[in-house]
Amino acid sequence: MIRQALRDPLAHFLIAGAALWGVLALAGDPVDPADRTITLSREQQAALSLQFERTMRRAPTDAELDAQIEQWIREEVLYREAMRLGLDEGDPVLRRRLATKMDELAGAEVELARPTENQLREWYRANGGAYETGEVVDFEQVYFPTEEAAIAALTQDSPKGEPISLPRKVAKQDGEYVERLFGSQFAEGLLQLEASPEWQGPVPSGYGWHLVRLTRREKGLVPPFGDVRERVERDWRSRTIETRRQQAFQLLRDAYRVEIE
Repeated sequence: MIRQALRDPLAHFLIAGAALWGVLALAGDPVDPADRTITLSREQQAALSLQFERTMRRAPTDAELDAQIEQWIREEVLYREAMRLGLDEGDPVLRRRLATKMDELAGAEVELARPTENQLREWYRANGGAYETGEVVDFEQVYFPTEEAAIAALTQDSPKGEPISLPRKVAKQDGEYVERLFGSQFAEGLLQLEASPEWQGPVPSGYGWHLVRLTRREKGLVPPFGDVRERVERDWRSRTIETRRQQAFQLLRDAYRVEIE
């Protein structure tokens, strides 16, 4: 029954939460490497099961949980012996890894939390700008190596430029795409143009000069909540985890007096 309960995500959530605040409230003593007794608590077993579930996307079987426990015992024995020999002293990698583990502990309970619809909608209302779709444009461009050549071609009905490894026509793309292909200078110049069937410019870029026929400019929109719900939940979870980590750190940080010589 215990093993079955440990594979229940709700149990993981409750145990992880209790373990977290127990650690923070009591600032538990470190394990004595000289102690020859190894105790694997229910909370630690739940953590092993949760780690397996995160990796494999399913709960472990009894045999798999047994294997996880054996691996944990092996690592614990070797860890204590390494500590007893002082191998941890002056190891910046180990120091950072332990700090990272503390951060992960602080955010563990949020990973399995299920936000309510009201929580997500409130998040969406407060952060709607992050989900706004970028402006979409359709345009055609021709390239000229000099500004004078581009100006001279502007009087032509169908200006013919020089060959260049850029698309002549761009359809249904946003500013990020335009900037990535043509550069920021061209993207900024394009923003100054109004949609028109006429050729306009010249518009400078890192390559030279361009005449542009901008046939469509569609303003960005904030999509309905239902269209971005999954993304909203991911963002809510990520931000909430970071907030919990900061709160947990501050709780621990307040217990220390820092002296910088």
